[in-house]
Amino acid sequence: MKKQQLNKLLKWFDDKKNVLVALSGGVDSALVAYSAYEKLGKSAIAVTADYKTLAQEELEYAKKISSEIGIRHIVIEYNELDNESFVKNDNNRCFYCRSELSEHLLKVAKEFGSDIIVDGTNTDDLGDYRPGVLALRENGIRSPLAETKFSKKMVRSIAKNVGLSVYDKPSNSCLASRIPWGQSVTAERLARIEIGEKFVKQLTGAKQVRVRDMDGIAKIEVGVDELCLLENNLVLQKIKDQLKLISFDDVSIDPEGYRPGKINVITN
Repeated sequence: MKKQQLNKLLKWFDDKKNVLVALSGGVDSALVAYSAYEKLGKSAIAVTADYKTLAQEELEYAKKISSEIGIRHIVIEYNELDNESFVKNDNNRCFYCRSELSEHLLKVAKEFGSDIIVDGTNTDDLGDYRPGVLALRENGIRSPLAETKFSKKMVRSIAKNVGLSVYDKPSNSCLASRIPWGQSVTAERLARIEIGEKFVKQLTGAKQVRVRDMDGIAKIEVGVDELCLLENNLVLQKIKDQLKLISFDDVSIDPEGYRPGKINVITN
């Protein structure tokens, strides 16, 4: 079954000549990059956008993945905080983000003669509220995983099978997703979110971590199966002390743990 599904993904690239892969640092786009390189070799290029709301950890993962696969990797830089529509952080923030990303990817594709741009959207992503996916589609960016009916579970299974080290890496998203709609995205907030998440990971060993910036209050989420890591009062106090040092006014723990999209409905 795994071999058949992988072959289906590889076959998707049969009639493609030069492909640009939007590589985020996660397992989905990693499998797409792997498949593109398997079929097209040097005619496949991976591109990662360092747009200032991408955690540096994700950028490092993207570099590592590219090295593992052997695919050429290009990093482009720009600052999303220059985009007023993005900074105001309404419920279309992801649309503005992905529209701007698409413009940059299209420029790179033109520069390198790529006739198609692909990303790592899978079928599970299509069920959520994803204005960013709509923006990518409007700009002609394709999703081989979704088009070949890959679920997240299937992606992880096959990524493991082909030897990609990120097969079990927790899903992540841009740092701005930690800020509730209606509260502006600032460099200060992004910095304290990124540093805060590093502290929580270092002090607890948790892999799935979100530090939500709720108007200056840090709301910590870890994976549901990792909530026990926050039960040590000494560790918890260290986390609170560290987060207050980086300008959070207060710190709270979400007892329900992490689930995707939760911030979209949080009001307090």
